[in-house]
Amino acid sequence: MSYYKKMSCSGSFNALKPVFSIKNMALFAVMLSALQSVQAAPLQSATIAWQQVQTTRSTEGVVQAERQSTVAAQASGRITQILFRPGDAVKQGQVIMRIDPSVAQQQVAGAQAQVAEAQVALAKAEGDYQRYRELLAKGFVSQAQMDGVASQYRAAQARVQALRAGSSQASTARGFADVTAPYSGVMSALLVEVGETAVPGMPLATGFDPARLRVSAQLPQTWVEAVRMGNRAMVELPGQSPWLAASRMVILPAADPGTHSTEVRVYLPENASGLLPGQFVRLHFVTGTARRLTVPAAAVLQRSELTAVYVLPAKGRPQLRQVRLGQRQSDGAYEILAGLRAGEKVALDPIAAGMQP
Repeated sequence: MSYYKKMSCSGSFNALKPVFSIKNMALFAVMLSALQSVQAAPLQSATIAWQQVQTTRSTEGVVQAERQSTVAAQASGRITQILFRPGDAVKQGQVIMRIDPSVAQQQVAGAQAQVAEAQVALAKAEGDYQRYRELLAKGFVSQAQMDGVASQYRAAQARVQALRAGSSQASTARGFADVTAPYSGVMSALLVEVGETAVPGMPLATGFDPARLRVSAQLPQTWVEAVRMGNRAMVELPGQSPWLAASRMVILPAADPGTHSTEVRVYLPENASGLLPGQFVRLHFVTGTARRLTVPAAAVLQRSELTAVYVLPAKGRPQLRQVRLGQRQSDGAYEILAGLRAGEKVALDPIAAGMQP
């Protein structure tokens, strides 16, 4: 590669003088060396062979959390602090939000005052009851009068018990001014803002346990028996191989009256990574085994409507050949339905194979 620089001479003409850039020459040399190394490097290959593979039936499913909760307020008051952001991991018992306790404190004080008032009334009713018992024994009051006083005494006792229970509940609610995580997990949503007034039962936040996930899917009624007999399922995650084996599977004992499909729940191993509730994944239910030709996924070249591999002959350059694929296997390999024969070799790097001279 050369460049030309216009030079000024002492005469009456301008000459073009070649100037070679050392930087560009070095870059060209590196590129040429890389191309030669690609062309010279031996291609890695795989031999097409018959394999015993699993036959499966596949469908889409939605990831769910086994434990997903909405945290609700248990005390009244203004929200003063929010101590997490959606996506934060929290521990069981960790304070995630604070509510102004003054309202709860006022409720406790009011409840305690009512209890004190009821105790005074109870003391008077008890005194009347004892006095009327003595008067009844001496014949100064009737039995009907005695029954009326006894009824008032029992009512006073019941009122004190009820107010004490209310006071205890108010004291407990005061302890709920600090809102805590019910279990260790991830906070998924915040439903309120600082300054809002919380009331008992008001939703504040949602969270889930990422260590315990499952996938829910709907099975056509014609699949149910085969899936139940196979009793094995695998989960295909986008861009990941091999597939994730389920720890267990449950087919619910009821069908949807509208679609006639049955829900199946596939439970994942604990602490399965790369999954979040709401994601779509592909489920593969094992229904048996069969003998099939397979090809590694790395050998398959897919461009628009073309699905092909590079076949390596005994002599000569690699040949591009179109193939028809069947089911994908848990290790990432594909079944070959047409286009290849047992014993043929295919390149595991189609790009490099296409650059061979």
